[in-house]
Amino acid sequence: MSDSPNGLSIDLAWLLMLAEQKTPGDPQVTDWGALIAAVARHRAEIFGVPVYETPYARAAALLQLLIHVPALERSNALFASAVAYAYLIASGAKVVTTPEQVRDLARLVKDGAASVDDIARELRRWSL
Repeated sequence: MSDSPNGLSIDLAWLLMLAEQKTPGDPQVTDWGALIAAVARHRAEIFGVPVYETPYARAAALLQLLIHVPALERSNALFASAVAYAYLIASGAKVVTTPEQVRDLARLVKDGAASVDDIARELRRWSL
């Protein structure tokens, strides 16, 4: 993870560290492409303009992708939620949430009806 002109920039090493630290039993990666796609999606720009402008939108894009394109052999919703949470914390947000809020958001995302904007709006509710 490093600073960039568009906020914090994640990398594969950071995602792997979170998978190891935040998922029980350190599940193995089953789809490296999902992790690489998460890094690319979070950094996405069109003509130099970030696709996801705020930390909440970048965290939402990560959460959405990692739930819909599982990278680990198990615990993907937990991993995706941990990535979004850690990204917000690293971006300087003061985050307070409950396990129920995390579960509800993961279910909302998994249902497929929530857009990145919907997810970002929900993540903002986690912040003080």
